[in-house]
Amino acid sequence: MTEVERYDMPRRLRIQLGLLAACLFVVGTNGFVIAGLLPEVARDLRVRPETIGATISAYAVVVAVASPAASILLVRAPRVVVLAGGVLVVGLGTVLAVTAAGFPQFLIGRIVAGLGGAALVPAATAAAPTVLPTAHRGRALAIAGLGFTLAVAVGSPLGTALASFGGWRLSLGALAVLALVLAAAVALVVRGLPEPARIPLAARFAPLADPRIVLLLLSMVLATASFNIVYIYSAEVTRAATGGDGVRLAVLLLVYGAAGVVGTTLAGRLTDRRGSAVVAVGAFAAQTVVLVLLALVDASYLLDLPVFALWGIAAFAIVVPVQHRLVGIDPAAAGIVLSWYSTAMYVGIGLAPAVGAAALGAGAVAVPIAGAVASVAGLGVHLIGIRVRDAAVAPA
Repeated sequence: MTEVERYDMPRRLRIQLGLLAACLFVVGTNGFVIAGLLPEVARDLRVRPETIGATISAYAVVVAVASPAASILLVRAPRVVVLAGGVLVVGLGTVLAVTAAGFPQFLIGRIVAGLGGAALVPAATAAAPTVLPTAHRGRALAIAGLGFTLAVAVGSPLGTALASFGGWRLSLGALAVLALVLAAAVALVVRGLPEPARIPLAARFAPLADPRIVLLLLSMVLATASFNIVYIYSAEVTRAATGGDGVRLAVLLLVYGAAGVVGTTLAGRLTDRRGSAVVAVGAFAAQTVVLVLLALVDASYLLDLPVFALWGIAAFAIVVPVQHRLVGIDPAAAGIVLSWYSTAMYVGIGLAPAVGAAALGAGAVAVPIAGAVASVAGLGVHLIGIRVRDAAVAPA
C-alpha cells in the first residue's frame, strides 16, 4: 500500500476542510437559491420576477469583477481574516436582504453579499490545497469543491422547500445564520494556513494572451449562461407542471442537483479514458438536446423529472473536461488560470437573467430554447478552441 493510500487525515484538518467547503456552500447557495424563491420574493417586494432575476446578475457580476481585485488587494491580509471576514460579509448582506421592506434594500443586501463572496471564493479555493500535504492536494480540492456541488444539489432545493413552508425570508434567514456561525467557526478553528505567494499583476493577466485559454473561458461563459438562463427561471418554466407548488419545484431541483453529482463523477472518469475534448463536446451536445426536450415536455411533471435528471448530468459534465484542458495548457499557471475560470463562470451567471427575462417575455417555452441556443454557441466556441489547440501542438 502506498503512502497516499495509507494517509489518514487528522481530525483537525478534516474540520478545516469541512469549514472551507461549508463557506463555499453558503456562497453557492446564496447565488442559486433565488431561482426557487423568485416568484415569492417578487410578489412580496411588489416587483416583477425579472426584476428579482436582475439581482442574480448583480450578485454574479460583483463576484466576477471583485474576485480578481480582492485577490490582489487582500494579498497581505492573513488568510483566516479574509476567509472569516468574507463569510461574515455574506451573512450581513443576506441579513440586509431578509429584512428588506422594498426592492432597493434587497438589492443592496445582494450586492453586499456578493462582495463577501468575492473575497471568500478565491481565498477558500487557494487555501484548500495547502491544508493537506502535496500528495493529497487533489483530495483537498475535491472536499472543498463539494461546497459548490452541494449548493446546487442540496442547498437550492432545500431553500426552496423551506420557503414553501415558512416564506422566502425564513429560507434566506437560515442561510444568513449559517454564514454568521461559520464566520466565528473559521476565525476560531482555521489556523496555521500558509500565506499566499505574491503574484505580479502581469503574471495574473498572462494566461489571457493564449487564445486557447480565452476560447475555453468563453465557452464556459456560454455554458454557464445556458444552464442559468433556464435554472433561474425554472419556477416559471415548470409552472404548468408544478402548479406553482414550491415542494414540487424543490424536488425537480433536487433531482437536477443529485444528477449533477453523477455527471461530475462520470465526466471525470470519461475524461481520463477518452480525453477532455470528446467529453466536453458530448456534454455540450447533450445539454442542447435536453433543453430542447424540456421545452417540449415542460407541462408534464412526470416527464420533467427524468429530463431534469438528464440535464443535471449533461450540465455538470461540461465542467470537468473544461477545467482539465485549462490546467493542461499550462500546469505551472493552473492556479491563476482557474481563478479566471471562476470569473468566467460568474460572468455567465451575470448574463443569464437578462437573456432569460427576454425569452420569458415570449412565453415560458422560449426560456429553455434560449438556453439551448447558448449551449450551441458554447459548443461552437469549444470546437474552435479544439482546432486552435490542434494547430498549436501540430509538428512544424
